[in-house]
Amino acid sequence: MKRFLAGAAIAVAISACGISQQQEVQMGADYSAQIAQQLPLVQDPEINRYINVIGDSIAKLTARGDLDWHFYVVDAKEVNAFAVPGGYVYVNRGLIERAQNMSQLAGVLGHEIGHVVRRHSVKQMEQMQGAQVGVGLACVLTSVCNSQLGQTAINVGGTALFAKFSRGDEAQADEEGVKNTIRAGISPKGIPEMFRILLDERATKPAAVEAWFATHPLEEDRVTATEAQIATYDPKLINSLTRDTQAFRTFKARVASLPPSPTPRAAP
Repeated sequence: MKRFLAGAAIAVAISACGISQQQEVQMGADYSAQIAQQLPLVQDPEINRYINVIGDSIAKLTARGDLDWHFYVVDAKEVNAFAVPGGYVYVNRGLIERAQNMSQLAGVLGHEIGHVVRRHSVKQMEQMQGAQVGVGLACVLTSVCNSQLGQTAINVGGTALFAKFSRGDEAQADEEGVKNTIRAGISPKGIPEMFRILLDERATKPAAVEAWFATHPLEEDRVTATEAQIATYDPKLINSLTRDTQAFRTFKARVASLPPSPTPRAAP
């Protein structure tokens, strides 16, 4: 208990003065280790190589290109993607299976990278007050939480502690996603296209995309907003950007060849 109280006091102090990038990176590493224990991550070397190549091609050109970025595929049929502080990005197999071209997957990665660039999770932590700050930050900064509490923070649907963002945060990540993909030479049209795919599926098979909509508030206005942002660029530039590649098609075929995703297990 004394360790916990000391950790809580440290966490409150950190919240009061702001979380540094070094602390953010350490939090991300702690989360990543926990996620590796709780989520069924794809271990295929070629799949992991590709997701990191495309992720790095986007992330390294952002304002936070100095981070050591890491990208993972979660072997879960649920449609979802999420990022934790410090440059750790996860995308579910179910979302990859819905992507029809490379730019759509890149748009999702660009969006999640945008959350990290804008430090949305970190800002949520900094805004927490009193005991909530002590509990939340002590868990990730001082490792005083037991495994059961850790397991309740993460589930195979792809939801992490602090991962649900406001509509304002989502709009900012969309804006960053458009800029991020364009900067990387990838068509940003994949972003509104992927949104439409998910909205259409929600209308026909809502259970399949429930995890995404639980953590990513998404309505038609976000499609309109991203299309309007893309329209501010020179059409010749947009049309010159990459929409699909043979490497993506090979990657998607390799994902499809994996054994069926494991049955989700509920957190204790």
